[in-house]
Amino acid sequence: MKMYVSEFARLCSVSVRTLHYYDEIGLLKPSFVDEQNGYRYYDETSLERMQEILFYRELDFPLQKISEILSSENYDKRQALTAQKKLLTLKKERLQRLIDAIDLAEKGQNIMVVFDNTEFESLRKTYETQAKEKWGHTEASKEYEAKTESYTEEDFCNAASGLDAIFKKFAECKSQGNTPDSDKAQALVKELQEYITEHYYTCTDEILKGLGAMYVSDDRFKENIDKHGSGTAQFVSSAIRSHRQ
Repeated sequence: MKMYVSEFARLCSVSVRTLHYYDEIGLLKPSFVDEQNGYRYYDETSLERMQEILFYRELDFPLQKISEILSSENYDKRQALTAQKKLLTLKKERLQRLIDAIDLAEKGQNIMVVFDNTEFESLRKTYETQAKEKWGHTEASKEYEAKTESYTEEDFCNAASGLDAIFKKFAECKSQGNTPDSDKAQALVKELQEYITEHYYTCTDEILKGLGAMYVSDDRFKENIDKHGSGTAQFVSSAIRSHRQ
């Protein structure tokens, strides 16, 4: 099954702009991009990943944290989908109760009992707590959640665009023959670190090194950075490893 971005957006009940943003940050890449016209296509694997993303969005996780979770070595996709199915089943049952309530209301009967959503909210909170205990315990995660709590989709897009612009500068730096430990490359490392601190969370040297490793070890991030030029992700990673205090 191959779907255009507009078809996939309708199927998942999200906007095309949202899919473009997910692609930009490496959260959900198209299965195929036509080099001649730039059209994005999605498939069954894309749909499975979107289901996982929607599950953690239901638990109010920020997009950056979702990306970290899905990239984690101990991430259990089957367990996540099973949990999502349980939540959706409870939501479906509640919707059916609401539909039945409308029938009762039309007959003048009491309907207050059907608005009880305790079981769903209890289960949602349980999953949320378990996930945060496993992945959301770091100070950086807490700071990220606090800093981006009021972010709109546009704010996230603008922040991601600014980050992408820095990676583009790295690509240009590389193409000009600079080495990762050159003054120009190191200045960009400092700019990257300060940008992350300003827009997401305090990017310590330790966190920065972790990001540098992730840029080349996670294919989604690597592909997103390398769109500016082959080898850019490796160049950024090497520059971070050579970072001078």
